[in-house]
Amino acid sequence: MKAAVFREYNKDPTKVVKIEDIDMPKLKPNEVLIKVESASYNYNDLWAIWGDPIKTPLPHISGSDVAGTVAEVGEDVTKLKLGDRVVSHSNMSCRVCEMCTSGREFDCSDRTIWGFQTGPLWGGFAQYTHLPEVNVVKLPENVSFDDAAAVSMVGMTSWQMLVGRAKIKPGQMVLIMGGTSGVGMVGIQIAKLYNCTVIATAGNKEKMDKCIEIGADYVVNHREADWFKKVRDITKKTGVDVIFEHIGKAAFPQEVALLKTAGTLVSTGATTGYDTTLDLRYLFFKGTNLLGSTQGTKAELEEVIYWTSKGKIKPVIYEILPFNDMVRGHVMMAKAEQIGKMITTPHKL
Repeated sequence: MKAAVFREYNKDPTKVVKIEDIDMPKLKPNEVLIKVESASYNYNDLWAIWGDPIKTPLPHISGSDVAGTVAEVGEDVTKLKLGDRVVSHSNMSCRVCEMCTSGREFDCSDRTIWGFQTGPLWGGFAQYTHLPEVNVVKLPENVSFDDAAAVSMVGMTSWQMLVGRAKIKPGQMVLIMGGTSGVGMVGIQIAKLYNCTVIATAGNKEKMDKCIEIGADYVVNHREADWFKKVRDITKKTGVDVIFEHIGKAAFPQEVALLKTAGTLVSTGATTGYDTTLDLRYLFFKGTNLLGSTQGTKAELEEVIYWTSKGKIKPVIYEILPFNDMVRGHVMMAKAEQIGKMITTPHKL
């Protein structure tokens, strides 16, 4: 089969990611073989290629989001059969520890992100891949492979942030930072699903317009120095209930100051840097909740797929790339050129 393989780290994906012929996977008894019809890109694909912030196994196949059909099943597989339409759940955990059995498999001490930390040669950018049965979710017939791949990781991550951790309620004012990021676009739609008022941020007019198109009630340009003042003005200076955060250093102090008393900030990343400052008076005088979040449970992925099948969550796909040109997706993602998710189709060269 053909797969997108890199055998060394490099800041330029075009120098190392190559389409190669490799052996078909050999299944373990609890695994299924998936014919990959659609695979989407995530920022951790770049981290893997760069070898930063962690070194991934080499040689490596990236890709943590795939959708396709079951092509083979291991002898211990009981819930899936040949031909089933499926999507991957990329959070791999032991499934038996206290964290896993309490519904927090993302906090498992043995947790790894499939397609990022797994390997060698085990990820989604390939014509076929393999996963344990517990890491596979069935797809309704009316959810396309492209939509499923585009929404799976960002969808469950956003659901965990807003529903699982922040526990949003109808009528709340929710600030979605980076509204045209993968998680941001789903975050807007989840908040609207809960009948919240949504303020989104974006970096230019095209991206701001997209935020409004997918459901945001208000949008501000986070590249303007006074962006946080505009958010406060929108709230009539009362502040916001929930902040959906993944920007990090460049915005964190201002975000905390924007929260209402007893407001909640939930963070899943720090694209502008990890080290920040915090005026602790906002924390204890206002009873602020600062929460961390990472990925999501299989049940949360199933929630996202359900609402996608009902048309309430609509994945935004920027471009679908043929597999022999798939490295272009890495380049575009590094430059933040896209608005929406990028997809590649391994069986279409």
